[in-house]
Amino acid sequence: MMHGVGKLFSNLYQRVMGWSRHPRATRYLAALSFAESSFFPVPPDVMLAPMCLGSPHRAYWLAFVTTVSSVLGGLLGYFLGLWAMEIILPWLLESKYAQAYALAQQWFVDYGVWAVLLAGFSPIPYKVFTIAAGAASMAVFPFVIASILGRGGRFFLVAALMKWGGAPMEQWLNRWVDRLGWILVGLVVIGFLGYQISSSSP
Repeated sequence: MMHGVGKLFSNLYQRVMGWSRHPRATRYLAALSFAESSFFPVPPDVMLAPMCLGSPHRAYWLAFVTTVSSVLGGLLGYFLGLWAMEIILPWLLESKYAQAYALAQQWFVDYGVWAVLLAGFSPIPYKVFTIAAGAASMAVFPFVIASILGRGGRFFLVAALMKWGGAPMEQWLNRWVDRLGWILVGLVVIGFLGYQISSSSP
């Protein structure tokens, strides 16, 4: 990555961190969660974790706001993929999300709607999956349910960890969030395979 691009992203990340201390932080969190599901590069965990840390009694409410906003933003990404993929695809294939989009397509082939649930936990940008789901013309209702379960599971987990562990947990989460995401993805895949094996057994 070019140094200027990296610095730009770092500055954006720090600005989002600053929003968590704003008097209207909950509104900013909702807006960020909505935007991240379709186009914005910074995940809402960046705001959610310090906000839960600062107001533990509101942690689950903040997780709820983040989940609802994220799912609504995911619907925007879904309809962009459904109706505007010819416009989006050239940019997508030339962007840093090209490999993630290819992986999302493969996950849809392998796991169907479970791919959206996996995306809710994985470090792979959720926006890639919302657009890919629309491009694949996935049924809307299963997409929404899987988004609620995946994104809700992730954000309520973050809220619970902050409420339980405090500042040390925030530092740990910043270091280990990607690995934790992949562990959760692995558990879901194992569960999916176990279900497939049990349902195919006579």
